[in-house]
Amino acid sequence: MAHPSRVSLVAAFAAVYVIWGSTYLAISWGVAEIPPFIMAAGRFLGAGLVFVAWAVHRGAARPTARDWLMTGCIGLLMAAGGNGLVSWGLQRVPSGVGALLVSMVPLWVTLADWLRPGGARPRGRAALGLGLGFTGVALLVNPADIAGPHAFDTVGAGTIIVASLLWASGSICARYAPQPASQALSSGMQMLGGGAVLVGMSALSGELAGLDWSAVSPAAFGAWGYVAVLGSVAYGSYLWLLKVAPPAKVATYAYVNPVIALLLGYLLAGEVLSLWSLGCSTVIVAGVLLVVSR
Repeated sequence: MAHPSRVSLVAAFAAVYVIWGSTYLAISWGVAEIPPFIMAAGRFLGAGLVFVAWAVHRGAARPTARDWLMTGCIGLLMAAGGNGLVSWGLQRVPSGVGALLVSMVPLWVTLADWLRPGGARPRGRAALGLGLGFTGVALLVNPADIAGPHAFDTVGAGTIIVASLLWASGSICARYAPQPASQALSSGMQMLGGGAVLVGMSALSGELAGLDWSAVSPAAFGAWGYVAVLGSVAYGSYLWLLKVAPPAKVATYAYVNPVIALLLGYLLAGEVLSLWSLGCSTVIVAGVLLVVSR
């Protein structure tokens, strides 16, 4: 793969930093009226078809059975396990808190990249930055109630933490597993695989039983469309960055997203922005600065 231009890298990082930071609030608005698994499934199936069609139009080689297997596994971990469970968890916790909990992704990514055969051990500023970011997340979860009783649902929070582990595992697979040469085709196949699993998750959970689509507000549908279109652009940018940039640096998006999500939740949804949350956010941002400065 040719060395990417600085403009391409800046645009891709901007997408995963800013767009994904705003999608937490959009998902939170959407899942208030639309079942989370079917909302995520519709997003990934629709975007996946667009990505695959674009790749075929550009002359991408026909994928093999192994390509479908590998991209399907990545989609299972990232789209279904990662995004699907986050969408479910955002029914129970504020969008800003959900984004902060996803900040565990860099820790899992770095550990997974270290433990894989031939992996690189984090050193220096990267190790310090990741440790600082993890400390901020641990303080936010507040296991000892040092900032007062828990203000959010622990089941929802735990689900999002599990989702971050699954997302990180899929990120490492996406970086090293053999996939189609066309990034658009690979991204689309991952979305289709994850979307298919999400349909199954929706069916098993009985989400659609008794759902009245006519009662869903235009605002909820708008939030769904926002996540489906712009969120998919960010997803494709993220997968591309995994191929061309160090995993620890790519994972820093999870430190920036919470700041954006907290501010948007406070300004647009009336979510509580306490001094404790601000303090934890400051610790997390300090961690990302250390990692990026490396």
